[in-house]
Amino acid sequence: MTDDLQTREGLTPSVAEERRSRMREEHLRPSGQRPASSARGLHHTALISSDVETTIRFYQGLLGFPLTELIENRDYPGSSPFFFDIGNGNLLTFFDFPGLDIAPYAEVLGGLHHLAISMEPPRRHQLVRRLDEAGVDYVTHSEVSVHFTDPDGARIELIADPLGEMYGNEVL
Repeated sequence: MTDDLQTREGLTPSVAEERRSRMREEHLRPSGQRPASSARGLHHTALISSDVETTIRFYQGLLGFPLTELIENRDYPGSSPFFFDIGNGNLLTFFDFPGLDIAPYAEVLGGLHHLAISMEPPRRHQLVRRLDEAGVDYVTHSEVSVHFTDPDGARIELIADPLGEMYGNEVL
C-alpha cells in the first residue's frame, strides 16, 4: 500500500503491526502445538493460457520446467490442460479455452497475486540470466527473490529460500 492509502485506510505502519500482532496472538500456534494438516500437499495450481505453444516455450524452454502431460479438458472440448513439473512432486497446470472471450490477467480478491517457486540459488541466478537474454522484464526484491510476469501477465516469483522459509524465517 502507498503511504496515502495506508493513512486513508487507517493502516499506518504502527496500526498494521498492532493488527498483525493481534492476529498472531489469536490464531498462530507454535509448530509443536499445531495440528497436522488435513491435506497431503498441493496437487496442482491451475492458470489460464491464451496460447498453449507460447506458454510451453516460456515455462519449459525458458524456465526449465518440463512439460509432463497435455490432455483434453473433460469439461470443455477443444481445451487442453497441460502440466509442468516444478519440483518436489508439484505441478503447475494451464488450461486454454479456445473460442471463449477471456479477459486479460487482473488482480482480484480471491485471485492469484503471484506464484512463488523455490529453487537452489545457482539455478535461480542462471534463470535470471536467461530472463535477461530473452528480454523479460523483472524486479529483484532481495538477494533471494525475483518477480516477473509470464506471457499472459501472471506474476511469478523465483525464490532461493528453501521450502518452508521466507526471507530466513521459518513459515512451516
